[in-house]
Amino acid sequence: MLMIKPIQKDVFFLRKKAEPVTKKDIPIADDLKDTLLAHAHECVGMAANMIGYNKQLIGFFHEGVYMEMFNPRLVSKAVPYETEEGCLSLTGIRKTTRYRMITVRYQTRNFEEKQQMFMGFSAQIIQHELDHLSGIII
Repeated sequence: MLMIKPIQKDVFFLRKKAEPVTKKDIPIADDLKDTLLAHAHECVGMAANMIGYNKQLIGFFHEGVYMEMFNPRLVSKAVPYETEEGCLSLTGIRKTTRYRMITVRYQTRNFEEKQQMFMGFSAQIIQHELDHLSGIII
């Protein structure tokens, strides 16, 4: 059953640092995917707090394929650049600094540990969503 959640726009809530995801939180991943797919025409990534769950979980499109990360952590970043981004939780476009290459350590839906390098637009999307988990609003 699809569960498309409303987009959270409460800045006070969005500024909270996300808590770790546990196995009981797996249904949140389904809600996140359903909601992101419903907004795919205007959005390429989402953090769980964008749909009202203060949990360390992100979903995004990597080279056209949906991917999710449980408890992601940025372990390295290189080649900074300036860009502008929008967000479904906010109005307007804002300037920010991102990195062209990043490495992220995360867990899969089965809580298997992974580490992966991302470049370009995928790296930018992930950094935006990781900011959400830290309570950083661009």
